[in-house]
Amino acid sequence: MFNLPRQQQYIVILLLGALLAGGAVSLHRHYRPVETLLAEEPGPIEEEGEEPVPQEVIVHVAGAVAKSGVYRLPEGSRVIDALEAAGGGREDADIHALNLADVLVDGQRYYVPTLEETSAQGGSFSGSVGGKVNINRATQAELETLPGIGPTLAQRIISYREEQGPFRCPEDLKKVSGIGDKTFEGLKDQINAP
Repeated sequence: MFNLPRQQQYIVILLLGALLAGGAVSLHRHYRPVETLLAEEPGPIEEEGEEPVPQEVIVHVAGAVAKSGVYRLPEGSRVIDALEAAGGGREDADIHALNLADVLVDGQRYYVPTLEETSAQGGSFSGSVGGKVNINRATQAELETLPGIGPTLAQRIISYREEQGPFRCPEDLKKVSGIGDKTFEGLKDQINAP
């Protein structure tokens, strides 16, 4: 065989065998047996040109806007898009109190405070309106003003909303480790999650 020593002939034969085996495995993976294809349940066939239906979010825009209400917007929209849908802020609105670049969360309420409300908060509208602490925007210090919430629980609340996203309702606060029914009952009337 090509005038090669016997040892090299064995090596060439082994390499050819490995190539053939590799090719067979590759073909087997690429072309499945007919029985496998027949056993699979048929799936929906997408027609050419058919586009998936875009998902939507439904949000409540309230406060100092031209037209408070519930709005349906495309998924991935931002707070600024919701404000535009509500006709923009009124003359007394402090729209910059909100993070206009936040992605909208389905079922969430977005409250636009007035300039008077933010000035009453020391120029910073992060957590409370009407005496209630917004658990989605409150600082650690504001959370610590709540009964039963110390520095550790306040930090857990902030960590939870950063990792899991905003709270959809006040009851979601019970998902935070260390906040049970008893703690929640003591503070539920002092919080909101718009």
